[in-house]
This record gives sequence, C-alpha cells and structure tokens, in this order.
Amino acid sequence: MAEFRAKKSDFGPPVAGWRDAAGAEAHRGEPVSNGNCGVPGAVKRPPQEPRCESPTWENAGSDSAPKPIPRRSSLIKDGSRAGRERKKTVSFSCSLSERKISSAADCIHAMVEGSELKKIRPNSRVYQRYYLLDAGLQALCWEPSKKESDKARIALASIREVRTGRNTETFRTSGVYEQISEDCAFSIIYGEIYESLDLVASSAEIANIWVTGLRYLLQYGKHALDMLASSQDSLRLRWLEQLFSSVSDLDRQGDGEEAIALQTAVKLIQSVNSGVNGVKVELRFKELQRVREKTGLTIDNGSDFKDHSKKSTDWNDRVTKQEFVEVFHDFCTRPEIYFLLVQFSSNKEFLDTKDLMKFIEAEQGMTQVSEETSLRLIQCHEPSEEGRQQGYLSLDGFTSYLTSADCHLFDREHDAVCQDMSQPLSHYYINSSHNTYLIEDQFRGPSDISGYIRALKMGCRCVELDVWDGPDGEPVVCTGHTLSPPLALRCVLEAIGRFAFVASEYPLILCVENHCSLQQQKALLRHLTRILGEKLCTDSPEEGASYLPSPNDLRHRILLKGKKLGSGSDGENGEVSEEDEGAEVLQRIKPANSGMAAPGAAEKDAAQKMVPVPPAPQSNSPNPPPRRFQLLRELSDLITLCHSVRFTDFATSSKSQKPWELCSFHETLAVHLAGNSPGDFVNHNKRFLSRVYPNPMRIDSSNMNPQDLWKCGCQIVSMNFQTAGLMMDLNTAWFRQNGSCGYVLRPAIMREEVSYFSADTMDTVPGVSPQLLHVKVISGQNLPKPRGSGAKGDVVDPYVYVEIHGIPADCTERRTRTVTQNGDNPIFDESFEFQINLPELAMVRFVVLDDDFIGDEFIGQYTIPLECLQPGYRHVPLQSLTGEELPHAKLFVHVALTNRRGGGKPHKRGLSVRKARKGRDYTALRDLGVRAVDEVFKMAAPLLREATDLRGNMQNSVAMFRELCGVSAVANLMQCVLALSSRVSGPEGTPLLLFDLRDHYPSLEPQGPLPDVLRRVVSTYEMMVSTSRAVIELSEGIYERILNIQTTAMEFHEKLQSLATKEGLKGSKVSRALESFSWNITILKGQADLLKHAKAEVQENMKQVHDAALTGNLTKEGAGLSRVRSQTRRGPEDHPSARGGSA
Repeated sequence: MAEFRAKKSDFGPPVAGWRDAAGAEAHRGEPVSNGNCGVPGAVKRPPQEPRCESPTWENAGSDSAPKPIPRRSSLIKDGSRAGRERKKTVSFSCSLSERKISSAADCIHAMVEGSELKKIRPNSRVYQRYYLLDAGLQALCWEPSKKESDKARIALASIREVRTGRNTETFRTSGVYEQISEDCAFSIIYGEIYESLDLVASSAEIANIWVTGLRYLLQYGKHALDMLASSQDSLRLRWLEQLFSSVSDLDRQGDGEEAIALQTAVKLIQSVNSGVNGVKVELRFKELQRVREKTGLTIDNGSDFKDHSKKSTDWNDRVTKQEFVEVFHDFCTRPEIYFLLVQFSSNKEFLDTKDLMKFIEAEQGMTQVSEETSLRLIQCHEPSEEGRQQGYLSLDGFTSYLTSADCHLFDREHDAVCQDMSQPLSHYYINSSHNTYLIEDQFRGPSDISGYIRALKMGCRCVELDVWDGPDGEPVVCTGHTLSPPLALRCVLEAIGRFAFVASEYPLILCVENHCSLQQQKALLRHLTRILGEKLCTDSPEEGASYLPSPNDLRHRILLKGKKLGSGSDGENGEVSEEDEGAEVLQRIKPANSGMAAPGAAEKDAAQKMVPVPPAPQSNSPNPPPRRFQLLRELSDLITLCHSVRFTDFATSSKSQKPWELCSFHETLAVHLAGNSPGDFVNHNKRFLSRVYPNPMRIDSSNMNPQDLWKCGCQIVSMNFQTAGLMMDLNTAWFRQNGSCGYVLRPAIMREEVSYFSADTMDTVPGVSPQLLHVKVISGQNLPKPRGSGAKGDVVDPYVYVEIHGIPADCTERRTRTVTQNGDNPIFDESFEFQINLPELAMVRFVVLDDDFIGDEFIGQYTIPLECLQPGYRHVPLQSLTGEELPHAKLFVHVALTNRRGGGKPHKRGLSVRKARKGRDYTALRDLGVRAVDEVFKMAAPLLREATDLRGNMQNSVAMFRELCGVSAVANLMQCVLALSSRVSGPEGTPLLLFDLRDHYPSLEPQGPLPDVLRRVVSTYEMMVSTSRAVIELSEGIYERILNIQTTAMEFHEKLQSLATKEGLKGSKVSRALESFSWNITILKGQADLLKHAKAEVQENMKQVHDAALTGNLTKEGAGLSRVRSQTRRGPEDHPSARGGSA
C-alpha cells in the first residue's frame, strides 16, 4: 500500500513481524463526482502536505460544485476517444517495491501510523481529523480536537460494531449524503446508547483497512497481540514454505542451503497465478538480489545470516525462501479479496465451511447450501493439502474460487435455450446478417463463403443472398452495381446447407434478392431444391391465421424470404417489383465521384462483364419506383411464410397485410418511424415481421445501433458481422441470453395484443416496476497495453465506463477515476446506481480505456443483458475489439439488483409508511369519452389504489428494517438478518434476540431487557411481518377482481371504434380513445402482475429470514430448524459447483 509508508515512530511496533510499507508516492487522479473519492495522498502527516479535499463538502450550498464528467461518444470501430486538454507525466518504469495489505497485522500497523479521515456530524458539518490507534491498541484517538485529550478517544472495549457504508441515521439525514462515496464511508457504533462515529476516508482502501483492523481487534480483544504474533505461522505461509521446499529439494546446493534458480522461482509463481507478468517478477527478484549483494549476506530459512560475499557469483541467479515468499505476496495478494475474506471469516485468515456457506448464500445468491457444498468447493480450489484436510479456504483458495467459472458474471443457465419457444415467430428478435457474403466494405471489398460459415456458427438465423445472372448459365451471389467479386451460388448454398443448424436448431431465413433472368431462375430453383431439399419450408400458411408458426414448429427448417406472385396468375410466370439494395449504394456513390476520373474504371468494367447488371434507376426522387421483372412460378411457390411486400404506412398494413407478409425498411425510414410513430411501430410488429437493413451510406460496413430498432419491436435488424465495435458487441451479447440460438423473446409489453408502450419514453413504463441496479467496480487484473499503442511503453492508466443500453429512459453511463501506471491490479472501488425502467430490454457494458493525453485508447470490453447478470462478487472476462477473450484480463465487480432474489426498492430517507401513503403516486386510468367503457374502468380505480398501498407499505417496511440493520439499500433480507446476528450479543455472549421459526412468518422475540436501538429493530420487524401478511392474505382477491375488470373491458375491444363514433367522437379523438383503452388495459394487467410479484417477494423474504436465522444461530432450540427451499433462487443442485467444482 502506497498510502501507508514507512515511518519512524517513537514507539516500536506492538507485534513482531511487522514490515515497513515502503513504496512510491501515489499519483493523484482527477476528481470525479462520486463523493470525490480520488486516489489518496500519503497518510503520513507532514505539516504542509496538501490534502485530498472534497470541494463539494467544504462549499456545501455554494456554486462551486465540481463539474460532472462529460458524456462521450460511443466506441464504433477503432475504440478511440477524443483527448482532454490536460498535461500528463509519462513514465516508462514503475516501482516494484510497493507492499500490499495481506494480513490484519498490516492493517493494524497502518492504523497505528494513522490517517486523515472526515467526520460527519448530524448537523451536516464535516470535520477533518487525524485518527490513529494508541500504542497499546486500547483506544482510538483523534486530533486536533477542542476536547481534552482523554476525551478525544474511544476505548476499543466500548465499540459494539463497525459498520460499512452510509448506513447510520447521521449519514442518511446528512445534507452531504449524496456527495459521500458509499465505498469510502464507515461508522463506529459504541457506548451504552449506541452512539455512532461516522467517518469518510479518502479512498475505499483506507476505509477497508480501518474496518478490517477494528473488527479484528474487537473479535480477539486482549488476545489480539498473541493472534497477530502467531499469524507468522499462518496456513498460507506454511503452504508457501512447503511449495518452495518441494522445488528446492531438487535444486539444493552442496552446502545444504535452501535456494532455487531464478527462472524456477518465476515459473513457480506463474503456476499459481498464470496471469502475472514474468518479466516483472524477475525484475522484482533481481531488485532483492541487489540488496542482498550490497550487504554481502544471504538468508537461510529467513533467520540465520551467513557471509556469502565470496560466493556471490553462485548466488546471483538464485532465490532464497524469504525472497520467494516476499515476491509471492507482492504479486499474488489481492487486497480487495483479502478484505472480503476477513469480512466473512470472523476475522480469521481463512474461511471454514460455515463461513463459505454464509458467503455463498448471502452474497452469491444461492440457497440450500450445506457445509458439504462448501467442502466440495474447498477441495476444488484450496491449494494447500493442510487446508483441504481441515476444511479451510485460504486467501489463495478464495481467490481461485472467485476467479473460477462459478463466479462468472454471466449466468450459465443462459448458455442453453431457456425461453418459451412456442410463441409466434413475430414475437422474437432474430439474429440477422446483412450482405453475409461480404467480409470487408460494401463496394469493392472481397466476398467469401467464410462470411456465411462464421455468421451461422455465431447463431445467425437470417442471412442474405443477392442472386444475379452469372457466366455459363450459373447464377452468382454478389452486390450488383459494385466492384465486389461474385461467388458461385451453388457453393454458397452448399455451405449454408452444411452449417445451417450447427449452432441452432431453430428456423433459418434466407433473404433472397432475385435479379436473375427466367433462364437462370430455373438454375436457382434447381440448386435450392437439390441442395437444401427437405429442409426448405414449403407448407402454405393456414388460411385465416392471425400469427406465424413458432420457432418450435419450424425447427430444422429453412424459410425463403422474397417476392411472390399473386394468386391470380396460377400456373403462369408473372411480373413483380424488384428489390435492389445495391442500386441504392451506387446512387450514393455516384454524386461523390461525379467530376472526377474513375481510376478503377477498368476494374469496374471487368466486374460488370463478369456480372451483367441492368442500369441503376436514374431518378432524383427519394423513393424511385422499383423496377419490375419476370418471376418464375415454381420459384414463387417456394416463398411461403416470408413474402416480401412494400411498406406504405401503418394504417394500410393494419388493414391489408397478412401475418406471412414481411416489410423491409431502409435504416433511415425505420429510425424516422421510430421517432415519429413509436407506438404504431410497436403495434405493427406484434403481428408482422419487420426487417431493417443499413443505410446505403454505410459503404464502410459500419453498423447501426440495433437497440434503436429493437425498442420498436423490429425483429430482423441486419448487421454487418464483419465489422467489430460497440454495435456488434450489443448484438452478440443480446443473443447470448437464450443459448445463442438466434432467437430472443421480446418483452411482454411488446407482444400482448392490447398494450401501451412508446419506444421513445423517457419515463417509467406503464405496468412495469423499475429496478435499481447497483454496480461496484472493485478492481482490474492483467489489463494489457492497448493494441498498436507505443507512446507510453508498457504503462497503462486504466479507467472503466459502465454503460446502460436500452430504452431512452435507461441509456446512461458512469465512469471511475483513472488509476495511474497500474495495469496489473488497479483498484477502483467505486459504486454506481442505475434505475432500469424496462429490464427486459436493458444491457450493461463495461469498457476499459487507457487514459492518454493524445486520445484514450481501447483496452477491453464486456457486454451482457441485464437478465443474465448474477448477483454478488463476480469477475468479468474482458474481450478485445474483435470479440476474442483477452488472456487473464478481468474486472472484479459486485452486482446487486433489487426485486431480484429477495431485494426491495429503497425508499426516501426518513420516510414513514404514513407519510409515504400521503405522497404516493398512483397510476391513473384515462377517460376514453365512451361512457360504457369508462364506467367499467372506474370500477378498477379503488382496487388499483389498494394494490399500490399493499405493495408500497410492504416495501417501505422492508426498507426501514434494512436501515435499522445497518446494511445498504440493495441488500436482501438474508444479509439483513446476518448483519443483525453480529450485534445482538448480550453481556455474556448470549443473543438478546432470537427467531421462533415455527410459524410461516418467523417472529423475533427478545430474550431479556433490550437497548432502545434493538427495541426499534423488533418493532420495525413486526411492522414488516404485518404488512407482508397483508400482502399474502389480500393480494389474491384484489388480483382476481382486477383481472375480471380487465376481461370485461376487453369485450369492448372489437367494437370500440363504432362505440366511439356513436358517442360523437371523430378523427384524432377516436385515435386518442383507442390509445387510452390500450393504456388502461396495460395498467390493469401491469398492476395485477406487480401484485402477484409482491406476493412472491414476501414468500421469498420470509424464506430468507428463516434460512438466515439458522445460518446466524439466532433460532430458539428445536423450533423450525429445517431449511426452506427458495423458489426464486438456485439451490446447490442447480449450480455447477455442486456437480464437481468449477470449469
């Protein structure tokens, strides 16, 4: 730790084995609007040293608040970013002598040295003080203070709890609450009346050091010194000594001293941590060897000093045991994981089976975890034989577990098809490729069959074939009017036939753009029927069907999309309009090349000789009339479920379009419709497939943002698979959520026949409960130098953007501070919260960039649908610009999502249930102006209010209980009860509160006189149980009555327009009445669903309380001691770790 340096004290260290923490000065990062928790300065206190101040605090209420970091443009292809105007020091070397916190002794040593912390008072005043432990480790002291020296201290014996985050009344009611970083704040609860000392550190690392050290001292009390002294014989140290000895026995010198070759030592460390940089490890060993050479001494077994100056040459390339242990600690210790370990290990240096079980249940979202489950994980991940035998997970074993596939951010349940595949085809997003045969740009780039093979292997379910007349009577695939070379149609179809169902069994759509003469259409027909054969879907749609068949019904079938002859020309060839996207490209290119000689004229002539194409239309009209051509009747008959038709307007489509007819939209037109008629576009896509292809100006094969079209329900958004970048990252990640099968079920609100949803909403979605996503970016590991970057040597200055992609109301981004000159293990420790209004359409993207004054460069990214996030502490494997996983490069994050696995939406600070009811927002139903229908909807108004009150009262009471338990707003009830279990011990260690688990609703019973704070806990818990019971007992009846009203209202749906006309409504008033009807139906169904979800949430909450009481030993003897299986959270039998460990 650079923050805690070597300092000569007037007193010696209280325990043996403490080492000086020498290191280089930490660089200051630029301040960000996250509580100004920047890189800390030195903790030593030189008289004039500048401090890491918080201007927002010091000038509260003034106009001097820091400016927020500006939004940036998204990464498209090259990952570049415009540089900011500021100077930067470039360094081509970094210090390898920095110590890392790896034990409680290191924490306590740092606390004795002291550090500057900010003290928050109830009156919102902020005081900067210097805090330290006294030499005897008996009290916490601070200076300067107006109090007498004996009063400016808190005896450690009086401390009842050390609480992390902004989770006391002082913090919650403070005027600077929003400016305080959750990760830098902690509180010391002390005294008979549970007073709180609320502190904010300059960095999350310093806060972690104080919390860890204080908890250790509270745990072991007067025995802390003995525990610290014995820590030198820790499980980890014994394992390292055995590891070293196992190699040194094979490499021992004649004099019997234990030492191993330098390269052997490097490889030994890399065998434990494969991501570590071997060059840096070797430099660190040589640095220690230079120190040894200067003294002329070597160390045998870390204790006996012997003179080896005469044999220095023999020892130059050898490593002693002490050197090996020291370098291993430097490179393989991750302080952020150590702090996490001691948080769950009751301040031990390892986790036992009960500790690990508590961590997996409370943090990682699993239930029904037994000690046997924990033991299997220990056997899989603990490196030391001693730990495996005793059932202990050391720091290195815990690191191995957290970096394994078990703790991946992506929920592996989504690696297989996990959605309902029996819905109509129009209810799914379909993974689609544009001009699949092109592998570079759209005009002169090469064509290759590999484009089809790659796309199909990636799960693409819609590929394109532009078919033209070719030489020797054989059709070819190419883009007309361009210089891209053609491919033989026969070879393309053979590749498609071979790879069509390698990645997915669900239907493949071939978009055939036919430009062939009748003669070559016969060859096209022959190749299709011969090569694809029975895979072709030639079944005609059912007459009068309202929807297309489902993906399940069409498994292993290939659908042809193209033009089709009308029914009036039976048995005869006929004329149809031509689709020609290539002509649009040429129209865009011609104006750019006008007036210039065409250097590639000969090349173009040659291409046109190979592929004779008709001249492109020469109209200046934005929508020139399409050419017409003769279509072979037999080829037309192959087009069954995807008949391509021209789009006129939504009104026309609503009246005359059939479910098996498909419109293709130019990107510009689609975006225009999405902006001007978002509701109509969504309704259109409930029954009909829509395909959107890129703007012809995208000659470089850049991609449109698929989210802009998905939010309108467009199913087939054609992407240029050959172009990497943000847009392709979104597309690839989106289709991972259903086993990469190429089909993703659209949100329910976009599928229901009568529903109201506007794609451009900037507010909450009617009938959908917003969720709160909490993301803490903790650290990064092994971040590589950006590809092609050479300006700074091997140095990287990383920072992280967390982006949310979805509907406009959800799109946002936040960034961490920059960590200077550290790509190996940069610590960010910053938390962000995002309100997600439509979770089913949201994605989270982590982008890591190198902060550079020339232009910030792309390091790596990872994109994931919100539905695939796993809660808890997770590692994020970073990917390169082209989508390949970067070796060993990861982010370490913590994720929590409310209303998932027992969470609850937080309420405003200090808000009681009664006040909440007065200020509660009730969703209003709209008047249609049709009396009979309005009377039906008015019957629902009191029921909706009652349903909202039931949910609101329950969620508010849960939030109040969570606050009194001293946990964060995104904690679940299991975490609440486990936190409570650590602070209810009486004078003799017996708990003051116990749960009686015999009833369905566990009761919390005092076991003697309680202090005021615990009495408030009991009363708030009773209120939570009461409001939860009301939800269970009343929700079913309200739910049924709301659905009955919805059913009655739907009886007016078919005749609503005629009823409106009878009431005298005309024109736009009729349209508004229809829209209001959809709004009201959406509200009724949405509120009914929310009430149903609230009931499930209560049941989950009670199960979590039950299981947490058992885990925390807060149960009365013999009362309901069997665990309850949660319905919404996975048990160990559902998790890979229970089937034999990690992958």
